[in-house]
Amino acid sequence: MGNVLNQSEFTWINPPHEFSLEIDRLTIITDPETDFWQRTYYGFQNDNGHAFVNKTEGDFTLTVKTDFEAVSQYDQCGIILYHDSENWIKGSVELENKQFARLGSVVTNLGFSDWASTDISSAVTSMWYRFSRRGQDFCIENSFDGNAFYQMRIFHMHNPLAGARVGLYAASPLKSSFKAIFTNIEIRECIWHDHP
Repeated sequence: MGNVLNQSEFTWINPPHEFSLEIDRLTIITDPETDFWQRTYYGFQNDNGHAFVNKTEGDFTLTVKTDFEAVSQYDQCGIILYHDSENWIKGSVELENKQFARLGSVVTNLGFSDWASTDISSAVTSMWYRFSRRGQDFCIENSFDGNAFYQMRIFHMHNPLAGARVGLYAASPLKSSFKAIFTNIEIRECIWHDHP
C-alpha cells in the first residue's frame, strides 16, 4: 500500500490554501469555516474540511501521529475515511475550551452523522491513531505515546465502500485557523484480528 505521502497515490479533498508536504510529514494550516458534518442535531451540512487521502481496496490498518496547535473551539485533526458526502468516518481531538478537548469519532451513515466522544485535557497537543477495516466493519484506536493503543469505537458502515479513500484531515469550523502536523504515517495489512 505504500507511503501515504506519495503524491501520485494521494489526492486532496478540499485542499487548504497553505500546507507543506515532505517525505515523512504533512503540515496543514486550516482554512477558517471548514468542517465535515451531516444534519444530525445541529441541522447543518458541511463537507469542506481538508483531507489528504489514498484510494483503498480491501482491509487495511492506518497509523498516524498528529501534533496540533488548536486555538479556537472546534479546531480538529485526525484520521478520515471518505466515500462521499453522506458516508464517511473521522476520528480526532477537537478543542472545546481552555479546560478540555473532546477525543472522539464521527460516523456518517446514509447522510446522518453521529458523534461519540470522551473529554480529555486541552493541554494534550499530540495524539496517535490506529484505524482498521475488515469488510464493512471498522475499529478506531488512540494512543498517547504510540505504544499502548486503546479502543475508541467499533462500528459498521451500511453502504458498500468500494474505492473509499482513507487518510488525514483537519478543519476549523469557526473563523479561525491552526497548524496540524501528521507524521509516522503507515498504511499496512489489517492488524485488527478476526473475532474468534
